[in-house]
Amino acid sequence: MNNSHFLYLLVSLFLFSCGKKQEPLLRESVGKINTIAVIMNDALWNGEVGDSLRNKLAAPVFGLPQEEPLFTINQYPDKLVEGFITDSRTIVVVKKGATTGFEIKKNQYATPQTVFHLTGTTNDTLLYLLEKHSPEIIQMIKEGEIQANQKINRESLFNPKIIENKFHIRLDVPSDFEYAVQKPRFIWLKKEIVSGSMSLLLYQVPLNTIRAKNPIASIIRMRDSIGKLYIKGREAQTPMITGEGYAPYWFKIKLDNCPTFETKGTWELKNDFMSGPFINYVIFDKEYNRILVLEGFCYSPADEKRDVMFELESIIKSVQIIKRKK
Repeated sequence: MNNSHFLYLLVSLFLFSCGKKQEPLLRESVGKINTIAVIMNDALWNGEVGDSLRNKLAAPVFGLPQEEPLFTINQYPDKLVEGFITDSRTIVVVKKGATTGFEIKKNQYATPQTVFHLTGTTNDTLLYLLEKHSPEIIQMIKEGEIQANQKINRESLFNPKIIENKFHIRLDVPSDFEYAVQKPRFIWLKKEIVSGSMSLLLYQVPLNTIRAKNPIASIIRMRDSIGKLYIKGREAQTPMITGEGYAPYWFKIKLDNCPTFETKGTWELKNDFMSGPFINYVIFDKEYNRILVLEGFCYSPADEKRDVMFELESIIKSVQIIKRKK
């Protein structure tokens, strides 16, 4: 290559690089699980708009023995939309403006991040926007928090081989869980925490275990039979049973594209004082002609239980059923 050709190539590369738009590198978002930043001036925050937002985003969590908010809300005046606040994983911006609108922006200041913008000309329009869009906002925040928790879990995972071989599933369980009980069709994994413990149950039962006419009664009966077999207190005749003081919450969802019953409620030890919340997933798995049951429960009498149960939910929702080899 002669000098003129080399110079031409060099100039061309320089012009191309200058003309190409450089995407800015985003900071990594931060924040505690289930904590959101709300950008709203004090007048709105202390009035009916702030009340409406708190009633929706800090509503009580289903299935806990004590009342705890859905999300922890940190409010900041709108003039502070800068610095560390924009690093938050979830931001809700509520303000008055010349127009009315609702917008969702992904990775606006950091990544991963979701920023919800609600703008209204009056208090009434802001109240309308909150009423209309709060279900979508809550659902997206939950999904984002689950993904954030699962990312943390994947940094150090429990050895998956026994779970894969026994149940034909992949499950992202953190490495600080240990086996409490292991049977041919049942596993109890346990993790010690500051004020108690958190547990994961994995087992399978026949498809006819859950009756279509009254599924919640079937789920309670199934749970209580498993508790009687494998989960007891220190004394005899203290099996784990479904708590009788709170009616469980029951939902239809999908996990790994399988029809699933999600049940949230409380457990207790019969003839004992121990109790706590549980979240149970009954997965109708046609691939292996079974019901796969994944459940999380905790015993944490001194601390709040929302985030502990959310961690268990995040683990369970990482489940992937391994397809049969053809």
